[in-house]
Amino acid sequence: MFKHISEEITCVMERDPAARTRLEVALLYQGFHAVVFHRLAHWLWERNWRLLARLLSQFSRFLTGIEIHPGAKIGRKLFIDHGMGVVIGETSEIGDNVTLYHDVTLGGVAPSIDSDAQRGVKRHPTLGDDVIIASGAQIIGPITIGKCARVGANSVVLKDVPERTTVVGVPARAVNGAAKSTQDNRFAAYGVGNHDLPDPVFKVMDGLLDKVQSLSMRVEELENERRTQAESPIALKPKKKPAARTASKTKADS
Repeated sequence: MFKHISEEITCVMERDPAARTRLEVALLYQGFHAVVFHRLAHWLWERNWRLLARLLSQFSRFLTGIEIHPGAKIGRKLFIDHGMGVVIGETSEIGDNVTLYHDVTLGGVAPSIDSDAQRGVKRHPTLGDDVIIASGAQIIGPITIGKCARVGANSVVLKDVPERTTVVGVPARAVNGAAKSTQDNRFAAYGVGNHDLPDPVFKVMDGLLDKVQSLSMRVEELENERRTQAESPIALKPKKKPAARTASKTKADS
């Protein structure tokens, strides 16, 4: 237990430049507190002390503003930065070295009826190692976020995200291909770091607008050319001279 606590403090020191001392992290970081409380609540949950586990998780929520269901499986070195409003559902699975910012939801999609049939069913996301989820992002359903993937702020992710891929937007779309990505395990603040990653939909729209503008200018040029030709004077064609009569025709006339 003390080894895990030390690891949690170390990961905060590594990823947050505002953290100056380990004592400061231990006393003042609500993300660290929420993770420690969850370790205890999950230990109780696994041993079928379900009510006590839920009570402890609710106490943690009251203190930190972070709600983690005691049934969620969380790996080593989870860093919840700021943390307020984070929700992690019961069947969520989180790998090692994952970073979550405030207002992130790892939620489930399930009908609001027949709850008994849904108990024990996978309803929440699975996050691979070294994943970063930026503030306000909503990860919904039993989907998988691949290793080293990044989710931009306020994105809504409804489908699986391949490894080493960054997604943004509503619904979230990839802004770089998995095979072409140059991302590695280095930490990138809020999921995107200093990269310029516009919404791919807006990028396509900008391209279409540029194309429409160029076509409009071309049509205007053609109309001007046609108007100029219509207004110019028409040159009269010279009359053809009558063909000379042949000798046979002349004799016949005579």
